Amino acid sequence: MDGKRVEIDGGIMEGGGQILRVSTALSCLLGLPLTVRRIRAGRSQPGLSTGGHFSKVFLKVLTRPQHLSGLEIIRDLCEGKLEGGEIGSTEIIFTPGKIKGGTHIADTKTAGSVCLLMQVAMPCVLFAASPSELHLKGGTNAEMAPQIDYTVMVFKPIVEKFNFTFNCDIKKRGYYPQGGGEVVVQMSPVKELSPINLTERGTVTKIYGRAFVAGALPIKLAKDMSAAAVRCIRKEIRDLYINIQAVREPDDQAVGTGSGIIVVAETSTGCLLAGSSLGKRGKNPDKVGIEAAEILLKNLKHGGTVDDSLQDQLIIFMALAKGVSRVKSGPITLHTQTAIHFAEQLTKAKFTVTKSEEDDPSKDTYIIECQGMGMTNSNL
Repeated sequence: MDGKRVEIDGGIMEGGGQILRVSTALSCLLGLPLTVRRIRAGRSQPGLSTGGHFSKVFLKVLTRPQHLSGLEIIRDLCEGKLEGGEIGSTEIIFTPGKIKGGTHIADTKTAGSVCLLMQVAMPCVLFAASPSELHLKGGTNAEMAPQIDYTVMVFKPIVEKFNFTFNCDIKKRGYYPQGGGEVVVQMSPVKELSPINLTERGTVTKIYGRAFVAGALPIKLAKDMSAAAVRCIRKEIRDLYINIQAVREPDDQAVGTGSGIIVVAETSTGCLLAGSSLGKRGKNPDKVGIEAAEILLKNLKHGGTVDDSLQDQLIIFMALAKGVSRVKSGPITLHTQTAIHFAEQLTKAKFTVTKSEEDDPSKDTYIIECQGMGMTNSNL
């Protein structure tokens, strides 16, 4: 690519970290120098953030190193140059270099999400010159981001359909507010990504999950979350065995105190859809379980092959793949619209979103189709 600098407006659409993640990852992959202005202008607290948006009170302390850590890991992955990379900055200038493999460490030093760090780094290391090992530190089960259990149980098996594999080892779990979790991701580069075709939902064949507590919380909380989720799902789906394990995270594998639940539905065609929720002080465990169950049921109702959390995470891979990818989904989220907008702005990929015709009209299903740019790894 020539060195012409691309200007990105970080304040439009979702106006959050999504824009930074998609645009800096693509900048790194395509060797496109980038300027992002009005970063997180759509947020109550603009500027570069640490992550962990929990409540307005904590916002000042916490809405910061997450996005910065994401930018820094991209900079380090490709020995690039980053200007304006300070907490609270509303403009960054990024000049990428060549993507290299090896060991990279990113630490949000807060409960900023390790899953979001993984999202930004993964597409880049796929096109590195050699295998990579990413040590990602921060929150593993944090608000406003996928939980690590979701990443392992849902994101991983589906994204691997693009014809690559990765290993994700959860060394330590970390919760709000101090984080302290650590995940090690290992992956080898690929020549190119294959397109995916996820258009057949099939029927739900099993429902399983895990409800967890860590730190000072009793296992009874996990059992209550699990039981409430099962009761809620039972009202809609009567004939399936639902297996949600209640677990207490070992003290040497968790930092701080936390609780939460994830419930996954698997279908006859290999689709995985989920609902998850986190506990917090003063929140009834039954409510946490019911919340996760209701999200899962809502995801099952729309008839899509992916849930609302996975939708936007697949866009960058569809854009990079060689050939046409098709994914049937529920209503298109703002995160997904944002990812598509910037993927099209930066790559030669073309997306179309159409209402799915074959489903009964009462279902709100769409087909996201992408003619990928066919990125190839020049190192291999």
